[in-house]
Parts: sequence; C-alpha cells; structure tokens
Amino acid sequence: MNTVPSARLDLQAIFPFELDEFQLQAIAALEAEKSVVVCAPTGSGKTLIGEYAIHRALAGEKRVFYTTPLKALSNQKLRDFREEFGAENVGLLTGDTSVNREAPIVVMTTEIFRNMLYGTPIGEVGTSLTGVEAVVLDECHYMNDRQRGTVWEESIIYCPPDVQLVALSATVANSDQLTDWIGQVHGATELIYSDFRPVPLHFSFCNPKGLFPLLDDSGKRINPRLKPKRSQYRPKGANQRGAPRPEAPTIAFTLSQLRAKDMLPAIYFIFSRRGCDKAVEDLGDLSLVNAAEAARLKSRIDAFLDRNPEAGRARQIEPLYRGIAAHHAGILPAWKGLVEELFQEGLIKVVFATETLAAGINMPARTTVISSLSKRTDAGHRLLNPSEFLQMAGRAGRRGMDDQGYVVTLQTPFEGAKEAAYLATSQADPLVSQFTPSYGMVLNLLQTHTIEQAKELIERSFGQYLSTLYLRPQQEELDRCKSELAQQKAAIAAVDWKLLNQYEKLQERLKEEKRLLKTLQSQADDMQASERAIALSFAVAGTLLTLKGDAVRLPDRLPAVLVTKVQGAGQFPYLVCLGKNNRWYVMSVGDVAQIHGDVPRLAQVDAIAPPPSLILKPGQTNRGDEESAAIVAQIADVPGLLNSAPEVYAQEQRTKAVLAQMEAHPVNSWGDRAQILKRQRRIQGLQAEVQDRQTKLGRQSQRHWEEFLALLDILQSFGCLDDLRPTALGQATAAIRGDNELWLGLSLMSGELDHLDPHHLATACAALVTEVSRPDSWTHYDTSETVLQALGELRGIRRQLFQVQRRHQVALPVWLEDELIGLIEQWALGVDWLELCSNTSLDEGDVVRILRRTLDFLSQIPHVPHISEILRSNANRAIQLLDRFPVNEVVE
Repeated sequence: MNTVPSARLDLQAIFPFELDEFQLQAIAALEAEKSVVVCAPTGSGKTLIGEYAIHRALAGEKRVFYTTPLKALSNQKLRDFREEFGAENVGLLTGDTSVNREAPIVVMTTEIFRNMLYGTPIGEVGTSLTGVEAVVLDECHYMNDRQRGTVWEESIIYCPPDVQLVALSATVANSDQLTDWIGQVHGATELIYSDFRPVPLHFSFCNPKGLFPLLDDSGKRINPRLKPKRSQYRPKGANQRGAPRPEAPTIAFTLSQLRAKDMLPAIYFIFSRRGCDKAVEDLGDLSLVNAAEAARLKSRIDAFLDRNPEAGRARQIEPLYRGIAAHHAGILPAWKGLVEELFQEGLIKVVFATETLAAGINMPARTTVISSLSKRTDAGHRLLNPSEFLQMAGRAGRRGMDDQGYVVTLQTPFEGAKEAAYLATSQADPLVSQFTPSYGMVLNLLQTHTIEQAKELIERSFGQYLSTLYLRPQQEELDRCKSELAQQKAAIAAVDWKLLNQYEKLQERLKEEKRLLKTLQSQADDMQASERAIALSFAVAGTLLTLKGDAVRLPDRLPAVLVTKVQGAGQFPYLVCLGKNNRWYVMSVGDVAQIHGDVPRLAQVDAIAPPPSLILKPGQTNRGDEESAAIVAQIADVPGLLNSAPEVYAQEQRTKAVLAQMEAHPVNSWGDRAQILKRQRRIQGLQAEVQDRQTKLGRQSQRHWEEFLALLDILQSFGCLDDLRPTALGQATAAIRGDNELWLGLSLMSGELDHLDPHHLATACAALVTEVSRPDSWTHYDTSETVLQALGELRGIRRQLFQVQRRHQVALPVWLEDELIGLIEQWALGVDWLELCSNTSLDEGDVVRILRRTLDFLSQIPHVPHISEILRSNANRAIQLLDRFPVNEVVE
C-alpha cells in the first residue's frame, strides 16, 4: 500500500458525532491498509467511510478517486465534496465533462475509471493513478446492472494492488463472496457488514378502508387483521363478474392518510412515466404546503425560470408551486435537478417517481409509497424481487430528522397484503455477475497484454469466481467419477480382454443358435400339429413320443412312451405317458411335439399301469417306481427321439458344438466372470459420464473466454487485428466506448462520414448510437438526403457485421436509426427547444438522452487515432452546435 500518515486521524475533529460500530470497523480496516467492502442498508451512513478515505489521503498528500454509476450522482457528489473539502480540492470527470482533473479528489463515473486503467498493464500503476491512495466504488451493487455491471468487475481487476478499494454497497445476500473475490484478485479485503438502520422502517398497508400496520408485533409475519378471508380468495379461472377483484385506494385518499398521520414528505413510486404524470394531474388543485413554504417555492421556481425560460411546462410548474412533482426519465434533466434540490430542502411534499429514482440519487423522504408490487418487464409481468423492493423502501427515513421511516404498500387488483408482507420480510438478493467481453475490451487488452494475460483477466472476473463456486459440486462429482473409474480399472487390470471378448462372442453365438433352434422347433410343431392330433387318436400303448411340456413345465423336450389313453374333454383323448425321467404325465395331444411311428413300440408297457394316485387330468404328474424305471431305461436307448425334423436336428448339433466350445474355454477357470462383466459395464458407464461431465463443465467454466475468442475472431475477420496486434482500424476501435465499438469504429474509418458538414455529422452519429424503444415514436422533421446517402453507404458494412456476429452467436446491437434523427439535425441548426419538442412524440427527457448520447460519441471522435483531420475538426464543431441548454450538463 502507499505510505499512510504515521499518526491516526482525529476522528472527533473530522466527525463531531458518535460513529456506528460498522463505521469504526471500516476505519480500522483502512488503517490496517486493507481494502473494504462496506455492505449496509441505504441511509445507514456508508458514504462516511468514503469520506474518511478522502480525509486520510489528504492528510498524507495523496489523491482519491470517487466513482459513481451515474453522471447525476457524480454531479451531486461534486457539489457535496466542494462544500466539505473546498472547490479547489475537487475535480470531475464524466466523459464529456472535465473539471479540475488534477485535484486531489476527483469524482468520476466508474466507466471513466475503467477507461483510465485500460492503457496500463494489469497490476501496474499508470500515470493516471500516480499518487492515488484509494478508489471509492460507490453503489457497488450496480454490478448487478445488466448494461453496466462489467465496468465494476474490470475496474476491480485492473486496479493496482497498491491502491485501496472502498466498495460501498447496499445489502446483498452474498457480500462475503464479493469480498472473497476482491481479496483474490486485488489484495487483502475485509467485509464490513451491517443490517442496522439508524432510522428504522415501519411497514404499512393501505386499502380503501385506511392505513394499517403491515406486519405483526414481531415484524416477521403479516398482520393477522390483513390476512385474506377464505371468501376473498379468487377461484382459479373465476370470471370478473363471479369474483370481483379488490379495489385500490385512490392517490388522493392515500395522500390524505399520510398527511393526517404526519408522514410527508413522500416518494410515491409508480412504474410508468404516464402514471407519474397522471397522478400529478389527478390531484387537481390540492396544495400540500403552508404559506411560508409556498412563498419559498415560488421564489425558487421563478428564479429558475428566469434563468431557464425554456425549461418551464405549465403542467409541471403549477403543481410544483403546491409541493407536488413528477420525476422520471421523460422529464427535462434540468427540471428534475430543480425537483431534487427542492425535495432535499423539504419544500416538495410528494414526488411521483419511477423506479430509477431509487438508484442512488440523494432524495431521502419520511415515507416511500410503493404503488404496485409487480411490474412489466421484457420477460412479462412479474412480482418485484426483494432487492428492488428494499432499494425503494430504503429511501424512507431521513437521518437526523425522523425517528422512523415509513414504507407504505397499496392494495391493487392483483396484489395485496400477503405479497407485501413477503417482500417486506425477505432478504436482499445476491449479486450476480454481468461480466461480458466487448470488442473494446478485446482490443484494449491486446494492445498492452498477450493473449495468455488476456485469458488470465477473463478468469479473474467475478463471473468466473461465481461459476467456480456454482460448478464446485459438479467438479467434485467429476473427480469422484474419475477416482472410481481408476479403482474399477485397477480391480480388473489382470484380465485378458482378448480371451474375454472371445468368450463373450461365443456366448452371443450360443444365444443366437438357441433362438434359431426354438424358431425351427416351433415351425415344425405348427406344421405337424393337425397330423399329430389325428395320429395320436390311433396311437397304441408303447408308442414313443417327444413331449414339449405346454401343460407341464419341462426343462427341455422329453422323450416318453404312451402307456394308455383316457377320455378327454373334447374330441381327443388325454395321454398317460411315462417320461424318460421316470415320471408319469397326463398330457393333451397339444403337448406332444413328435410321434415316433417309425420306432418299434415298447411292448413292456402292456404289463404296467399308472399309479392310482395319478389324477387323470392334463398337467398332472407323479413319480415312477422301480418297475417303471426298467421301461425308462429302454426309452433312453432309443436313438433320435428328440429329432422332430432333420433341420431341427442339425440346429441342435450346432448349438451343442458352441456349448462345448464354451465349456472348454479358459475363461471358465477365472471364477466370478459375472463380477468382471459387471465391473466392465460400470467402467463403460463411468467413462461416458466423465466425458459428459467434462464437456458440460468445460462449456460452463470457459463461457466468458469462448465469448472473448468469438469477438477476437470477428475482429480478425474485419482486419482489426494482425497476428493478435491491433491494426490502425483496431486501434481506432479500441479508443471508442459504446454498445458496439466495432460498428462505430468501422463507420468512422469507412471514410463515409469524413466530408459531412458538422450538423450532418452530428445527425449521422446520432443514427449510430440511438436505440428507439417504442415503434410508434415519430418526428415531423425529415432527415436530409446528404445524411441518408452517407448512412446508405454504411448499410453494407452493417449487413456484413450482422452476418458475422450471427455466425459467431454474438448479439451486440448494431444501431442505424434514420427516422428520428431529423431532430438532431434541426437542433444543430439552431431550432428552439420548445419548437423541437413540439415536433416529436418523444418526451423531453428522451430527446435530451439522444442528444447527450450523440454528444458523448462526438466527444470521443477527436481522440480516436488514425481518423482524418477533417472528421476530427467537424466533430469538434458539431459538439459546439449541440452542447447548449438544456442538453449541456452545467456543473456549478
């Protein structure tokens, strides 16, 4: 670690109030030169630990980078730190804004910090981090963010181990895993965990009857009064008429309840822009402020409108005078900033906001109202997850102002107290990795690292760490299978598999010979059945027979002699026979396989009679005696009694020959051959299982690296790499940040944009970075033919990129918007803001977002190597055309 002050800082001088236990633990860990992960509820004072890291660095004449996920948060921290540490000591970097960047405290977005590290080999301190003692990663739980999560992981992996990391996160279920991972990839790291809230939360439930406690006295179960009655359960499939859905309380009623119980100011979460705006309108002329507050509001709002007359909208101004506002992405950012400031000062009593307000903006309220416990997503309508609920609930309770914060959930037609109680008592969700390689990552790594080092980076990601944990049971099972496989092989290592295979083949052959014999016997039996039946009617005592034993289960075909016949149930008699095994049998004619009329009859049977105990019904049998044994001996000496047909006889001989080979085979001396075969089958099963598990494990554990290699192949196919070193095109692409850096790099280096005038260049650049989420969006402004022609020349490149990406199963977007970008051209030509917004269906906030994304891309172009000077110059001029109020971000 960097050198730290020898004397510990005077905490009482820095923080003239009593610190919580987790704050003291975090400070002690920092003093022990460890990095920290501080995981605590919203509003618990996590930021104080980041501030201590700043005080500590300043005392040692070092620097601190303070990173946030959003520009708005960075601007807020800039204002806070200027007030606390002095404007001269604080700088700001947000991509398109650079203020006092050499200051000892620099606030920046996490993405900017990641970009600064890209040019430095992993583990080294580049010039950009000279003198930096600590980096604060505020809102670290943003690693869960699908679009931005990768940035946090890269920042942690790249950050040199000499720099302390101060990761500040809301409560998550797996903070220990996050800490362990940072410890592995960065250095000694301590988890500081707290579930203590300085301002405890009280959960309530509002329905049309009033406002009630949501939980019982234990705070762990639903309030018994709110449990739905059995009659309230709606039968599955019941129609609206048969089982009406419960009603939701009106917004006016809910606010009246909050006002009566002194629970204002409140943030009222509604998951749609239109819903927020409609809520403001539905309150009519309701005022929530007293005369003094109304006067202060009017003064502040009028002063703002004097400075920014274009920012005022009647439907927003009038409610704001009465302490009521909406806050969502469709509202002008400058107006949202005013709303945030007035709310922080306690002048606004209710803000109707979308979920985005819960993401880090410092707007604590006494109460948060969550209007719905489900929301619509790309995957359909679903219940909020616990972390989403806790993030919004955490806005309730102002430290130093409120004894407790209030979280109010509402009855809706679809969710009630049961769902609310579940979310209120649930723990936070775990952090998951959103790590995804990008073209920019591949190129930036290969500019300063070998392919082996790049692979090491991928394998150090939090995503890989979690995969390893998740796959550990699978790996353990694979290891167990391999161990058993080795044991099974060792147990039969001495087996002569050539001999065993020979024996197995003989066994298979014997099985087949027996099958053929049975088939031939059956065929012979079927062909002779009717003749046999007639012949047996005339057969006399002493006739030799072959019995097949349908009525009596015989081990094989049995030679026998007919002794007598008795009356049967049908037209044919029953046969009383003496078998060569010296047993008496009563058989039907169908149990005779063959009559041997060509063999002389045994006259001796004339002197013998069946035993009196033999029951004369088919299937009955009895033992013979010495007298019958003498006759049996003569039966055994008669040749050919089992030969029902010549072909059957021949097959019998073949079967006997194979059986003799088997009996003489050496394998018979091995002992328990069945056990050997059982082990062999187990070995085959284990080998298949090991191969299957290895394939699946490799596919899962190497997922990120395979994604990296897919991007590398695509970059090579477009000429961005030469023997894994970035070419001029690759270096240009590496300098760009966007959703698809390769698409932007190909467009800039194509030459198609070089000779566009600045206003046309701005319009074309907007086309490359604009995503239109609503298909019904429109503008009355047409895009000029010059821009459309330039974009038309890029369509071939776009089509080729789509095809190659699809072949490699890469789903990065390749934007090319040509309908709405007429707005950008008109703004660049100087059209008034109000006129611009009146000619489109887009909300003002959406127009600003498109223009800012365009500005962000334009601001990168002058720093891209190998582009033409005219493109560089036109980009600078285009920036000047676009960067004016309300698009520009004013840093006061």
